[in-house]
Amino acid sequence: MVLLILPVVYGIHDIRHYHSLTRLFTDIKNGLSNGSIWALVALGYTMVYGIIELINFAHGDVFMIGSFAAVGLWSTFGLTTSTGVAGLAAGLLAVLVISAFACAFLNSLIERVAYRPLRGAPKLAPLITAVGFSFILENVGVLWNGGAQQPVPDLINSQQHLFSIGGVDVQNGDVLAIAAAIPLLILLAGFVANSRLGKAMRATAQDPEAARLMGINVDTTISATFVIGGALAGAAGLIYALYQTQIWYFQGFTAGLIAFTAAVMGGIGNLRGAVLGGIIIGIIQSISDDRIGSAWTPAVVFAYLVLIMVFRPQGLLGEETREAG
Repeated sequence: MVLLILPVVYGIHDIRHYHSLTRLFTDIKNGLSNGSIWALVALGYTMVYGIIELINFAHGDVFMIGSFAAVGLWSTFGLTTSTGVAGLAAGLLAVLVISAFACAFLNSLIERVAYRPLRGAPKLAPLITAVGFSFILENVGVLWNGGAQQPVPDLINSQQHLFSIGGVDVQNGDVLAIAAAIPLLILLAGFVANSRLGKAMRATAQDPEAARLMGINVDTTISATFVIGGALAGAAGLIYALYQTQIWYFQGFTAGLIAFTAAVMGGIGNLRGAVLGGIIIGIIQSISDDRIGSAWTPAVVFAYLVLIMVFRPQGLLGEETREAG
């Protein structure tokens, strides 16, 4: 897929030069870092859609609350730029667990209060409710930290050079984003594939009525899906704050739009597709920012989405989904 990006952004003659190759690989490295965060958020969208065919527009704002909660916990655990490596690692691990738990609880609460009562309603009703909850959470963010972008302590020296590979400089933030995201993605894939709850989730996604007849508690399974998606959003919120070193109430809308696009591009309802879509969008954004300009990046991203939808409407790894009864 990266090869599809190159002809649009890079001139063929540039690729022959070492400097251009180094620049390209640097863009790919940056794209992998950003894309790992988008993939974590996109998984929440694709899991919820796969099981109840609902676009949870509040999910991006749950991610924003995760960032705010994580940053708020830094002072609680006494985490500063002068904290030792061992203390910082232990503190951030505790913050990760608490932020994930908080967002899991919040997402579960949203499902219980807003979506479950509308389970049998026309699909427009829960969709509008999701938009409403998105605005509610954005206003919570404004009340929490104000309406301006807020710089946060750079606990890990995100832009500090760590090592180089083939002339490509790798910073602390790059390692954090990728090293934190990959285990979470692997754990999720293994959980869905092998655990009893994961099998119940797949059965419910395929046919909820048949799953109910087989003794699966569909309501509990759906709630568990929201819990897992919220936990991933909370983890992504912490990683985002450490990587970007700034947070603001509107980051959930932006990240949610990107993550939803990634889920659609990869194939909505497909976990591997969400990850692939997040990585692809991260790389497209990085190359476009570097070669064309950040003002054009959204247009480039959505141009690729349109092309993929035209030639493969189900997404890159999309599967046939059940028809609504």
